Amino acid sequence: MKIEKLEVSQHLDTRKLYEEVFSEDEKSFVDYYYQEKTKNNIIYIVREDDDIQAMLHLNPYILMVNGIEKESYYIVAVATRKEYRGRRYMAGLLREALLDMYQAGVTFTYLMPAAEAIYLPHDFRTMYEQNIEYYAPEEKLAESITVQAAEDKDCDEISAWAQKELARKYQVYAKRDKNYYERLLKELACEDGKLIIYRKAGQIVDVRPYYEESKETEEVEKKEAKPKIMIRIVDVRRMLMSLKLKSLMAVSFQITDPLIPENNRYVTMTGTEFSGLMLMDGKPETSEGILPVSALGELVFGAKTVEEISKEEYDNWRYHYPKFDTTQRWAKVPSQELSDALIEAFKDKLID
Repeated sequence: MKIEKLEVSQHLDTRKLYEEVFSEDEKSFVDYYYQEKTKNNIIYIVREDDDIQAMLHLNPYILMVNGIEKESYYIVAVATRKEYRGRRYMAGLLREALLDMYQAGVTFTYLMPAAEAIYLPHDFRTMYEQNIEYYAPEEKLAESITVQAAEDKDCDEISAWAQKELARKYQVYAKRDKNYYERLLKELACEDGKLIIYRKAGQIVDVRPYYEESKETEEVEKKEAKPKIMIRIVDVRRMLMSLKLKSLMAVSFQITDPLIPENNRYVTMTGTEFSGLMLMDGKPETSEGILPVSALGELVFGAKTVEEISKEEYDNWRYHYPKFDTTQRWAKVPSQELSDALIEAFKDKLID
């Protein structure tokens, strides 16, 4: 398997495979994607028999994590030509991308899976379900509310409102600047959609996408499906240093990661809500147990508590990666202390 990272000038070479695998996407959307998104994204490919047979795209986003900007990537367009499936091309592409992201200082990455089972072996876990509200012309509005279709000139104002609202509600979210909304308007337009602004006394109070009637059935299905977001920690140390404590804590445990060797470490976390978190290298003899990187992600993003991460999950992990299980102890403890500290940072605070 030969994996390549393409130059920007070569990105268009992947369009043929994109159109073949994602045949349900309309030409107008594919045009938009290759005109806008591939200007600054990263594309990995597997080349076999003198052609591109598999690919993975990393689309850059700025995430706000506890008020700090962090570069991240949204993994999209993961595809293998039908005749070449079953050769572990996707696994190779994911590993290459994760290792490069680690070297670039990325804290975590995320994707919207076609099927969750595809990404579970690579330590991605579902952390969030999108709940998108759409504008419906027939909905009854309060007399004080007016609506209008957004234009490019509105993007600065929308961005200012969105950033304020997101910072108030969430600790982790994708930064919405003017460029974000300008691209969103183009993306919506290519699928006969618009962005609707809700105003009260002249001030923005909400924004929602709207699609023409030809898209109505499709969008209802999207609403009911509630697309899932799966997340994977890329750099354990950076992730833990992003946490905020709400009380005195002192815990020590082992992190294991079968794909990113640098994440395999013993850590000791100490601190208070006043001093902040201190992260130090731990020792095997003081470790209270093992947390696979997937389980750490579930704790950090509030998808599960320590008690909910079952012994069965641990046994499955240990069966596949026995060389990492040096203590034979599962991290049911550091119990509530660890669970509280990790969940406090992000629980119910995530939005893409």
